[in-house]
Amino acid sequence: MTLLRPLRLAAFSLLISLWASPVYAVDFPAALEGTPCCGPITPRGAALAQFLDGLDVESLWLAHEHVDWESGKPDQAADYEGPGRATHCSAFAAAVGERLGVYMLRPPEHGQILLATAQTKWFASDEARRQGWRAVAGPMEAQELANQGQLVVIVYASPQPRKPGHIVIVRPSLKTRVALDRDGPEIIQAGTHNHTDWIARKAFAEHPGAWPDGVLYFAHPIAAHTD
Repeated sequence: MTLLRPLRLAAFSLLISLWASPVYAVDFPAALEGTPCCGPITPRGAALAQFLDGLDVESLWLAHEHVDWESGKPDQAADYEGPGRATHCSAFAAAVGERLGVYMLRPPEHGQILLATAQTKWFASDEARRQGWRAVAGPMEAQELANQGQLVVIVYASPQPRKPGHIVIVRPSLKTRVALDRDGPEIIQAGTHNHTDWIARKAFAEHPGAWPDGVLYFAHPIAAHTD
């Protein structure tokens, strides 16, 4: 017993020193199973999640229908075969911004066709910065800001001028660092398939070259949550 006690104390001291070191103090706790990677969900974050859940995106802004960009409801007959009926990620994102009092490029300044790529370029512009948008470093900061109640988007500009890009909105989540590294932030989207709660990695899977290095992140504070 007299020999074991000093060994246990030494081992405990080593663990404390590792925990307090600059390397382990940040990364080790976040990697533990069940530990949220990106901070708590604040009251503003909870209000944002409730707002996003109420948008009924899985029934509106549906692919292969021509829709009103603000409501997501079909605005052409069921047999309409004209342009603008493929997918509506950018219209949905613009509608979310409008309802939250946050401007992003949208109709009538730009039509719905190929809007996501145009939005991606717009987010990096001086005009977007004047409107209150800023670039975000990466997936962890994106998830942190969404948890705090900011409007955060992940965007991809297609390098092919006639191919669509993509845009999704980050939703609050208590996901772990392991899940974040594997899947990216938690998101809500309209697209080929609409999802209220999904992962960024799968959201960009249909766009070769997008995930993870081809996407960009932008955020905007939200003054108040409204319908």
